[in-house]
Amino acid sequence: MPLTKKEIIELLKQEILSLKLKPGTILSETSLSERFGLSRTPIRDILKQLSLMGYIDIYPKKGNVVSYIDLESVEQITYLRSTLEKEILKELSPNIPLKGLHKLRYILDMQKDCIQKEESKEKKMEEFMALDDKFHKTLFVLAGRSFIWDLIQQFNVHYIRYRRLHALKEEKLAQLQREHEQILDCVVRGDKDKIDDMVYRHIRADINSSYLRENFMDYIKQ
Repeated sequence: MPLTKKEIIELLKQEILSLKLKPGTILSETSLSERFGLSRTPIRDILKQLSLMGYIDIYPKKGNVVSYIDLESVEQITYLRSTLEKEILKELSPNIPLKGLHKLRYILDMQKDCIQKEESKEKKMEEFMALDDKFHKTLFVLAGRSFIWDLIQQFNVHYIRYRRLHALKEEKLAQLQREHEQILDCVVRGDKDKIDDMVYRHIRADINSSYLRENFMDYIKQ
């Protein structure tokens, strides 16, 4: 049974976010038509929708190209995320609901188990990043800000790929897990003075590093 347009869009989005379709990859209407068994008219509609969401860029002569990672967009998202999360953590500190605290600690334990698994780096990263999202989303939900979390996710195409590439760095997953534990400990203790610096280091510090430009220059929007 052929996939629906919605299912094709979600599949292509996932392939772009996972970097299976790398930035700069040309998406041929003919190839996509053959792959999904659709005529070129619905394929064009799918590509147009992906373009509106920032997943691809459409050029009159060059064609349909997977978007390059826009570091300006990443900077804006990390600024938004860090600003919101600082306030959310301060709201939760030190009165975080016990049930929510148990859930967050369970997620951190799962992250630790994930790091120790004997799996491929890619599979381990996929699992860890899903848990990373779960940890941060839980904070938004506990603060009654789930709508804002969902809103941010609509504009995350550049940030998700940026974060994924940084997660390839040696020991990066362990670093993120430790930072999660430190942030949660601050919330539990009511140590609000340290929250700003911890959130900055956790979410925004990488934006100033040269790691992407040194290792993935061909993925970045010039």
